[in-house]
Amino acid sequence: MAKKTTTRKPSFGNTRSHALNITKKKRSLNLQTVIVNGKKEIMSVREARVLKNNKNVKDNNLVEVNEEN
Repeated sequence: MAKKTTTRKPSFGNTRSHALNITKKKRSLNLQTVIVNGKKEIMSVREARVLKNNKNVKDNNLVEVNEEN
């Protein structure tokens, strides 16, 4: 079972038509299952991309990210 590690939440807003009708809309996150240090984790693609590019290096240890299809 994969562990959800993201703290991000969906964003909400309104859709306005030309007639100025208002309807609620919700933008969901693009959550993917990735393998980080041998463990499956669910995170957004933005977070996985940051880890993959090694921009988020903790304690001078590189984090391995393998995408699972």
